Amino acid sequence: MGASGYIGGRLVPRLLDAHYAVRCLARRPEKLEGSPWSARAEVVGGDALDPASLDAAMAGIDVVYYLVHAIGTGKSFVDDDRAAALTTAAAAQRAGVRRIVYLGGLVPPGEVLSPHLASRSEVGQVFLDGDVPAVVLQAGVVIGSGSASFEMLRYLTERLPVMVTPTWVRSLVQPIAVRDVLAYLVGACSFPEETNRRFDIAGPDTMSYSEMMQRYARVAGLRPRVILSVPVLSPWLSSQWVNIVTPVPKALA
Repeated sequence: MGASGYIGGRLVPRLLDAHYAVRCLARRPEKLEGSPWSARAEVVGGDALDPASLDAAMAGIDVVYYLVHAIGTGKSFVDDDRAAALTTAAAAQRAGVRRIVYLGGLVPPGEVLSPHLASRSEVGQVFLDGDVPAVVLQAGVVIGSGSASFEMLRYLTERLPVMVTPTWVRSLVQPIAVRDVLAYLVGACSFPEETNRRFDIAGPDTMSYSEMMQRYARVAGLRPRVILSVPVLSPWLSSQWVNIVTPVPKALA
């Protein structure tokens, strides 16, 4: 589930190359027709909120990868995320699925979570509380060409030699390369059947967003960026700022 997304579209060929049979569930199957791997995988239509379509899609399936989230669909995305996870967990139990693998976000200890990160953590807990064993991978910022995090970083650094930023650019993160995320996802298939827990996955380095931008500038041959953070930018203004400068939708900023 989620094969049309950034991670899902890269995971499918990895699974196929590892000799797994893959069935992809998509609300709009035609979106996957042009994928270079589409002839090697089975593609079916369905929706995470539609139990009947999930029952059909999960028939005979051993492992369900859940790589979907509702952010960007409106103010009700938290409710939609919860409902989709509950519906998926119930369908997996009915189908006799052996495992659910979910990719969420790394949760900083002791910090107030954003609605987006809190919702992703809640989805992971829904699966862990269900009847089907779940592997919940909690990833740091995923870095790879085309990822929302990387494209935001790249566009901000390349377009703004001097920038006034919200305070979140000082937040510490543990970025992880997309190839490592994919390796963990494929490996989750071979965990012991009784495994039902969260795993934090991240790279070895801890740094701030501003440090990542300076590193990108150095690697790209750009001058060091002047980054000034101010506490007066609201989350709304911050998302608008990112949306104007980068191709990242403001719902994801």
